[in-house]
Amino acid sequence: MSAIIDIFPQLLRGLGITVTVLIGSAIVAYLMAFIAGLCRLSQNVLIRKFTGLYVEIFRGTSLIVQLFWLYYAIPMLFGIQLGSNWWTGVIAIGLNYGAYLSEVVRGSILSVAKGQTEAAVALNMSRFQRMRIVIFPQAVRMMLPEFGNYTIQMLKGTSLVSLIGMTDVLYYGDIMRSTNLAQAPLIYLLVLVLYFILALPLIWLTRKGESISKKGVASG
Repeated sequence: MSAIIDIFPQLLRGLGITVTVLIGSAIVAYLMAFIAGLCRLSQNVLIRKFTGLYVEIFRGTSLIVQLFWLYYAIPMLFGIQLGSNWWTGVIAIGLNYGAYLSEVVRGSILSVAKGQTEAAVALNMSRFQRMRIVIFPQAVRMMLPEFGNYTIQMLKGTSLVSLIGMTDVLYYGDIMRSTNLAQAPLIYLLVLVLYFILALPLIWLTRKGESISKKGVASG
């Protein structure tokens, strides 16, 4: 018990970084999800192809590699600095999960029953009005569970920022493990417990999203 009392406060020193990286990454991911998801449905071929390239690159390569590219390779090759380590981590995680979530957005919009679109056309609504008033509100209901699941994945992904020197929860766990190898199992158990505690509100929100989604999307 005394070891736990010594270790846990040290891990909590990294809590702020973990939480802020998660929030920043989620904002970037959600923004990219809606932009890319809607662009993938564009009637403009160039927009669809360009967005598709972004989605396939970020879904088809490792998040660790993307993080290292943004942190090491891009500044060296192009002289472009993304700012602080925090911004690099947030952008890498946000772009990665934004690519996955864009497919959720696209798929949810396409899943809205064709009859809804036909009814909106019959009411002489413009394409923008159909999307804003009829299709999008129904699609958002279907998106909620997957957005919750990917947000939990993002929380776990934040642990990678320790690889670029950010002092998150895992960073302090690694520091303590390196100074006291005998306590490594306990340290990583407590790291696991802390991540699980952080995930609990997200798990609850995901379940709420599932219940909202089940309340129904109009069919026909």
